Amino acid sequence: MTIFHIPTDEVELTAIRSQGPGGQNVNKVSSAIQLRFDVGASSLPPDLKARVLALRDHRLTKGGVVVIKSQEHRSQDLNRMAALLRLHDLLELAALVQKPRKATRPTRSSQVKRVESKVKRGQTKAMRGKANFSD
Repeated sequence: MTIFHIPTDEVELTAIRSQGPGGQNVNKVSSAIQLRFDVGASSLPPDLKARVLALRDHRLTKGGVVVIKSQEHRSQDLNRMAALLRLHDLLELAALVQKPRKATRPTRSSQVKRVESKVKRGQTKAMRGKANFSD
């Protein structure tokens, strides 16, 4: 788990109207939150910026801005916290550096066992055929 701090002035939070059913509340109250975070202009370390921009995520625009919309709660504060949490999760995902895979080969004995089991299975299936009594 990598620890990084995002200054609040780098995150733009906008209250917008929620979509979907909800009666009068959804028509009157702007409870959904749209979060915008410009990765290129942020104070993140350069390697983390590069990894975030390399992510294939639908929330990342071509201009390098992360756009997250949160509308699952009726409260604007809860939606704000949910959006910030999703941004943090996205950055955590980008911060994970997977160690490179080391190519391995199967051992000789495992190759022999595999071929022997295939031959045995083939023989079992061959025995299931119709009996040939034309002697």
